[in-house]
Amino acid sequence: MENSQPRPEASVVEELQRLRASIDNLDAALVHLLAERFKCTQEVGRLKAEHRLPPADPEREAQQIRRLRSLAEESRLDPVFAERFLNFIIAEVVRHHELIANSMSETRGR
Repeated sequence: MENSQPRPEASVVEELQRLRASIDNLDAALVHLLAERFKCTQEVGRLKAEHRLPPADPEREAQQIRRLRSLAEESRLDPVFAERFLNFIIAEVVRHHELIANSMSETRGR
């Protein structure tokens, strides 16, 4: 059975490959940036736990969401998407902070 879709021209295939290579590079950069961000937030989590501060900071989170929405609008990125993305990251950070706090609490109790 023959494929009913026409084959793209070589120039289209080359352009797709070029764009996809850029996307691959950007995805790699995003992963590295997220890794660096989580290294910093792990340190924040340890500092909060050492000083018995709560794992979540709703005021800071709201401030960051407002800031990110504004940056998204300036960059012509959907601010709703940007907010969902940051909320996902914040939830993971708070989960890490809770784990760190629980771990330190158990250590203190010994």
